[in-house]
Amino acid sequence: MWQQVIVALIVVAALAHFCTKYLPAALRRQIVYVLSRRGYDQNKLAKLFNTKSSCGDGCSSCGSCDTTPSASSDAPTSAPLKRVIMLRVQR
Repeated sequence: MWQQVIVALIVVAALAHFCTKYLPAALRRQIVYVLSRRGYDQNKLAKLFNTKSSCGDGCSSCGSCDTTPSASSDAPTSAPLKRVIMLRVQR
């Protein structure tokens, strides 16, 4: 009897770990949205599922895209810097 309960707890923990790590981000956002509609805390679920808390529309912005950032006159207009990764070949 106790062995079955322990095995069931291990399987539930493995399923929860799989859901929080390996599911696609869109699916994790939907899970957070559905569970938050059921009354669970959205901020805690978003932290658990490694998503940002959102208003549920899927964009995770909650109105932040309504305003456009103003261009600063001090900012250079050159292309962004590219990162170069140096590799050492050992033979």
